[in-house]
Amino acid sequence: QVQLVESGGGLVQPGGSLRLSCAVSGSTSEARAIGWFRQAPGKGREGLSCINFSSGSTYYGDSVKGRFTISRDSAKNTVYLQMTSLKPEDTAVYYCGADRSLWGMCTVTPVRYTYWGQGTQVTVSS
Repeated sequence: QVQLVESGGGLVQPGGSLRLSCAVSGSTSEARAIGWFRQAPGKGREGLSCINFSSGSTYYGDSVKGRFTISRDSAKNTVYLQMTSLKPEDTAVYYCGADRSLWGMCTVTPVRYTYWGQGTQVTVSS
């Protein structure tokens, strides 16, 4: 079992920044990759970014490339999502997930992810 806890969400103005955290515990060796996803009201779950926990290799979806940065602190078993230049359309509940079956480069297909956090709300509004 892997447990994931997101934190760092809140209300920010357009153009502002937030850093989200995903704390990983339990059977951490099963968290071969960590991904960030979001879901806005009435929308499906959108994959944003992922990181291979061992190699540090990263992937970014087109909607966030150049604005968001994913990183990990292996000693703290924590993955971060630094978000800059935030837009109202970034408003959503943000989730992190763990892929336990990865053998290659990570992708942000939700069905691949076995474990999920509870989500943290991000609201971008003036």
